[in-house]
Amino acid sequence: MHDGDAEPVGALFTRRRVLAFVLALVVLAGLGVAYTVHAIEREDKKKYGGNGTAPGPVPLSLQGPPRLLFRSTESGPGYGHVAAVDAAAPGGARQVADRTCDRLYAAAGRALCLIVDRGVISRNYALVLDDQLREVRRVELAGTPNRARLSASGRMASWTVFVYGDSYAATSFSTRTSVLDTRSGELVQSLEDFAVTKDGADVRTPDRNFWGVTFTADDNTFYATMSTGGPPHTYLVRGDLKARTMTVLRENVECPSLSPDGTRLVFKKKVSNDGRNPWRLYVLDLASGTETALAETRGVDDQAVWLDDHTVAYGLPTGAGAGSDVWSVPADGSGAATRLVAGAFSPAPLR
Repeated sequence: MHDGDAEPVGALFTRRRVLAFVLALVVLAGLGVAYTVHAIEREDKKKYGGNGTAPGPVPLSLQGPPRLLFRSTESGPGYGHVAAVDAAAPGGARQVADRTCDRLYAAAGRALCLIVDRGVISRNYALVLDDQLREVRRVELAGTPNRARLSASGRMASWTVFVYGDSYAATSFSTRTSVLDTRSGELVQSLEDFAVTKDGADVRTPDRNFWGVTFTADDNTFYATMSTGGPPHTYLVRGDLKARTMTVLRENVECPSLSPDGTRLVFKKKVSNDGRNPWRLYVLDLASGTETALAETRGVDDQAVWLDDHTVAYGLPTGAGAGSDVWSVPADGSGAATRLVAGAFSPAPLR
């Protein structure tokens, strides 16, 4: 071999370094994939590895005696499925359906089910279900499901999704709230298109966000939360669907829920800057404007529901993986919080 044909020592060293670097990247990528697969398997084991109630042979119907409908978070084959218990004995046996939902609500023989379809490309949908939990309408969502509500008649449906961000406690997030008339099919894509007034002046800030709709008995008037930035504020708004308008009523009200008699709102109020426990449940008397703190002192990041005119219910995480329980508390500030259903979330009373 001629001297001119020999590869320079520096070039050979560089090639070996590049090869070693590429091999290191391959190894690291393999380790990353293995860790991700292991983490998914571990999380799946937490969700589905228990001996919780499996979907049964008898279909779950929204008709029948008073019950509490919810999303089961009991570890086992029924995790994430729609389930129900006897309203008079919520700690008893649950009936689990084949249907799965990530957020759930029901009223008047109709259900609203928000799902995350985790395929090759993840897609999110709002499903309107009949009294046998069969799909009658599907709307693709722009983000991650967060809140679901139906009017008492079952006609009006509303949902909120996170367009980016994953928590109200985050410094920056964006929501999109839609309203669907299930009878006419008319869809309001976003409440951001509505005109809003505060103290008689237009609120036209581009950073408005809305969430947590609750409807009155006329299927036109609603209450919701609006937030604005710089500095951040949250407000209770009352809206008119036909007029496409909203009016700011008061500050520091989130996720309102209207009582069956239409006189009060239960809501979460920010009482601390502690990210672990920023909110407390309150009830607002709409006629007098009086706020009453409820006996539940833990931070509830949920849109509570009214079981009747005297009691509200809500979900709280157990602190163990994806587990959660449904709790209840008197709506007049008395008593104490009571766990209604273990391994449950997104409750909805079937009256």
